Amino acid sequence: MSFRNIAIIAHVDHGKTTLVDELLKAADGFDTRVGIAERAMDSNAQEQERGITIYAKNTSINYKGNKINIVDTPGHADFGSEVERVLRTVDSVCLVVDAYEGPMPQTKFVLKKSLELGLHPIIVLNKMDKPSARADWVIDQLFDLFVQLGGSDEQLENLNNPVYAIAREGLAWTNDHPEQKDITPLLDYIMQHVPEAKNDETAPLKMQIANLGYDNFLGRLGIGRVYDGIVKVGQEVVVTSNEGKQRKWKITDILTNNGLEKVKATEAFAGDIITIAGIPDIFVGETIAANADVEQMPPITIDEPTLKMEFLVNNSPFAGREGKFVTSRQIRDRLEKELETNVGLKIDFEEGDNYSVSGRGELHLSVLIETMRREGFELQVGAPVVIMHEKDGKKLEPLERVNISVPATSAGSVIAELGKRKGEMINMFDENGITNLEFMVPTRGLLGFKSEFTTMTKGEGLLSSAFEEYVPHKGKIEKRARGSMISMENGNAMAYSIFNLQDRGTIFIKPQTELYEGMILGESSKDQDLAVNATKNKKLTNVRASGTDEALKLTPPKLMSLEEAIDYISNDEYVEVTPLSVRLRKKWLTEGERKRNKSNG
Repeated sequence: MSFRNIAIIAHVDHGKTTLVDELLKAADGFDTRVGIAERAMDSNAQEQERGITIYAKNTSINYKGNKINIVDTPGHADFGSEVERVLRTVDSVCLVVDAYEGPMPQTKFVLKKSLELGLHPIIVLNKMDKPSARADWVIDQLFDLFVQLGGSDEQLENLNNPVYAIAREGLAWTNDHPEQKDITPLLDYIMQHVPEAKNDETAPLKMQIANLGYDNFLGRLGIGRVYDGIVKVGQEVVVTSNEGKQRKWKITDILTNNGLEKVKATEAFAGDIITIAGIPDIFVGETIAANADVEQMPPITIDEPTLKMEFLVNNSPFAGREGKFVTSRQIRDRLEKELETNVGLKIDFEEGDNYSVSGRGELHLSVLIETMRREGFELQVGAPVVIMHEKDGKKLEPLERVNISVPATSAGSVIAELGKRKGEMINMFDENGITNLEFMVPTRGLLGFKSEFTTMTKGEGLLSSAFEEYVPHKGKIEKRARGSMISMENGNAMAYSIFNLQDRGTIFIKPQTELYEGMILGESSKDQDLAVNATKNKKLTNVRASGTDEALKLTPPKLMSLEEAIDYISNDEYVEVTPLSVRLRKKWLTEGERKRNKSNG
């Protein structure tokens, strides 16, 4: 059997996972009676809820006697480390681009990695059914991007003959075959343009691990491509670490992909992408070989994290009420387990019970926190802090390329706000009443910006960003212009008090929410923190007067999601995360403690 290995790459929400659904349905022997769920590759609960791909996943189809291994990759910049690794296992990439939006920041990131590895991308212009689709303009934009990223003439070839698709309806066509019947023109195009994987089965075994998994029965799993030879269950192998150290282990299980299922096999052949068990300390980038003389594969490098957050035990007055796992030891064990598979993460366990967790962005870290709270963990997290680098005695910070589309009426306020945050506008153009802006903004400048952006644009703006480079430190940036409204009493929030506080800022809680001293219940309209008593109720008397008994008109509160809470908090605040609640609080709960620590700071 011949193998073809391909990764589907794209910016978030350009239709990768929907396209993979249609490719799975087009496989030889697909059982139409069983069918598959919509966005079947997004199997994780958070992926289904958020509508994005978080983890790179492997699948395969049989087509005309060939096995096509397909890797569905995340489209969000925070999960870029997932993409970097899997690109080493494939022979080509399928670059999916929205036929109206064209290339976006994450398109550039994944395409750059692909071109550096010498891959020849297949271009798929998706969502051709949009009334505003503009295929020729998108091709021009892609050509400029390929040239900017240093693509060779051979890598540019497929731009002349792209595949057009409406993935949602299972249609694909090319200029040579313009009829629209099903998705098979894309599969035929893949067979024609993706080179057959080299599979010298007579050579000694050589395989490299690109991803990790975990199974309760099989233990730690290594996912990677077999480059040479045959691997068999029970075979003794030599594992070479990224530092060149060798150790011996035995393969206990081999799993191959067959559609959405992983199937146990007794052996696997060069050219295939497989999962192996039996090596408890396997890590990304390591080479598995038949003997110690086989040449080591080049190590896989992973970009460094850009943000860090403090994780610590919940010590609020409500600690231990809602969580199942609440101790420092339990949180540490869970974070250590996460390190086994989440290679984009780094954790510093040196600071006692406070753990410094570093990741690729706010979304990367908030997905971990959300996973933990669903498992029954209760913890507190601090505000995200950007990780600085030092080079030649100079302080460097990460810079991001930000693409924004907003109604023309909101453009001025967005430009002004990003200007305050040290953003530099490098492009701006208007189109049908929509203003498109391109900025270079320090990562620090984007912290806390997304919630303000939503308010500024009344929810009509689109924002996407991707890491660009490290640049000299750009000076002080104010994260938030307004202070917090802090409870000064323990008790239940009363509708009467909330009604009277509405004019003083934005409220985050509903009436009857249980409060403790130091808990944040809203955002003050001034630039200073405001301690308030939200537990006061109206005094009842026998005296009646016109207008005193009118119904209270409460503005609906702004209830914070986990991401919004992380985005909102300042350096002296925590988000208290439990399986049932997300609360905001001050690090120091009493007014006296806050003043004392402010004067010490």
